[in-house]
This record gives sequence, C-alpha cells and structure tokens, in this order.
Amino acid sequence: MAAFARIVVSAVFAGAAAGVLAALLQLVFVQPVLLHAELYESGILVHFGAGAVSAHQDVGGVVFGRDALSILFTLLIYTGYALILVALMAAAEARGAVITARTGLLWGLAGFVSVNFAPGFSLAPEVPGVAAADVYARQAWWGVTVVAAAVALWLIAFGRGWAAWGAAVALLLAPHLVGAPEPDVFTGPVPPEIGAAFAARAFGVGMAAWVMLGGFAGFFWRREAARAGAAAQA
Repeated sequence: MAAFARIVVSAVFAGAAAGVLAALLQLVFVQPVLLHAELYESGILVHFGAGAVSAHQDVGGVVFGRDALSILFTLLIYTGYALILVALMAAAEARGAVITARTGLLWGLAGFVSVNFAPGFSLAPEVPGVAAADVYARQAWWGVTVVAAAVALWLIAFGRGWAAWGAAVALLLAPHLVGAPEPDVFTGPVPPEIGAAFAARAFGVGMAAWVMLGGFAGFFWRREAARAGAAAQA
C-alpha cells in the first residue's frame, strides 16, 4: 500500500507540473498553427500570425473556454502518462535501476519515443481538413505501435543478450513495415507548409513535455522515497 501511495502521489505532482508547462507550450507554439489550418478548412484565408488569432478573438469567450478545456485535458492526459511512467520506474527500481530527476529525463525521452515519435514516424500529426483513413483503424495501429515501442525500449534498457535486443529491433520495425492506415487519396485545403509546421511543433512540444514529465517523475519519486525513509526511522 505504501508503494502504491508513493506512485500515486509522485504521478499526480509530476503530471500536474508537466501538464501545465505542456499546455502553455501548446498554446504558444501549436495552437496558432492549428487555428490557421482551421481558417483554411472553413474557407477563410488570412495571413498567418496575428490575422489568424484576431479571427478567433471576435468570439473571445469561446476561445477562452477552448483554451481552459485544453489546459484541463492536458493536465489529465499527462497525469495519466505519469501514473504509467512512475509505475514503470518503480518496477525498474526493483530490478536495481537508480531513479532520480536526472535519470528521469531519459525515461521521459523514452516516453516521447514510444508515444509520439514511433507512431508519428508513419502516422504524423495531422491538421484539420486533410484526408485521413478510418479513425478506428488509425487508433488501433497507434495503440499497437505505442505498446510495441515501449516494450522494445524496455528490452533495450533491461534486456540481456542479443535475443532481447533483436526482439526490440523487430518490435520497433514491425508496425512500420506493416504500414499505417492511409486514405485512398490525399486531399485537403490546408497548404502542406502549415501541415509540416504543425507536425514539427507538435513533435517539439511533445518531446519537451515528456522530458519534463520524466524529470519531475524522477524527482518526486526520489523525494517520496526519502520521506518514507525518514518516517520509518522516526
């Protein structure tokens, strides 16, 4: 029970801290590109930057509510990620791994590779209005790819021998060799430059958020361990 409480407390603090920072990064860097793409999707063509923002500021209450919900959902998502990450950290520590804020940065980077980069290699982040395959097929492929990448990275980090490392390589490659679901034709009103900017910024913000999440998770996990040790000695 004590270990479970440590996992929950560490994850909640880490997820909240990383979630707030991730939400701010998304609002500053990702949302302007997304709003610009939505203007093309709706047929309103304006200059990127202030024009795209002002077009939505006419309904400021709607935008504020949208931003507030984005922040809330980002907090919930990264808290969920933190629960998984801290639980894996606890399992790794039981195998002799050292978990600190510094090593947590590597855990965060591994999380980014598993959740963002590995599936995004074949199924890149998409702006509104572009052609896409069936959403359920994409979700299933995404989920399988994330799990395969996470298991592969675990085998690379903790596996022993060429058999484990070979299995890791196979897991990393298999989803992409099978291929992500694709639409029959590629169409859409959004210029490819905007799609590329959105994908690049989504990856950049995702990597920053995951690295921060790993660092916070390692820090709070170590802090809770020290607090539990002090309480046991009291």
